[in-house]
Amino acid sequence: MSEQRQPVLTGGCQCGAIRYAFYAQPDRVGICHCRMCQKAVGGPFKPWANVRLANFAWTRGTPGRFRSSSAAERGFCPRCGTPLYFAYVKRPDSISITVGSLDTPGVPQLTQVDGIESRLANFDPTVLASLPARPTSEGSPPEDLSHMVNFQHPDHDTPPDWRPPEG
Repeated sequence: MSEQRQPVLTGGCQCGAIRYAFYAQPDRVGICHCRMCQKAVGGPFKPWANVRLANFAWTRGTPGRFRSSSAAERGFCPRCGTPLYFAYVKRPDSISITVGSLDTPGVPQLTQVDGIESRLANFDPTVLASLPARPTSEGSPPEDLSHMVNFQHPDHDTPPDWRPPEG
């Protein structure tokens, strides 16, 4: 009887159509401020966790792919659009997964910062630390969020037939 590998990190897209597992801790974890990464995630930077493909598997679904340059491709959920990965074409043995798509995004520790030539000054940590901060519950949405139904996939693995609650 063969022994199955146990994942050390898991994650997936917002709708649950795509899931993945890391079977080893990431080799490197960083954020990239380059303009291409900003556009790919629709944000001021892209947090990523790199792992060797031998220690990684897609466990549900197949990501869509976009060749964003001659050097790399990016993957996303074709159903909900969640950005999932970045991979250099000439480094076929590794993949960089978006930290926000991990079930436990606070676990990996940053080891580097890239693309600083495109860092946005208004997202500098000193500027952010000086701004008033509030929890989500104190925001100003157009409706009462205490009665909101969450259709997002939970931050853990689910059976293949998992479906969000009806709205």
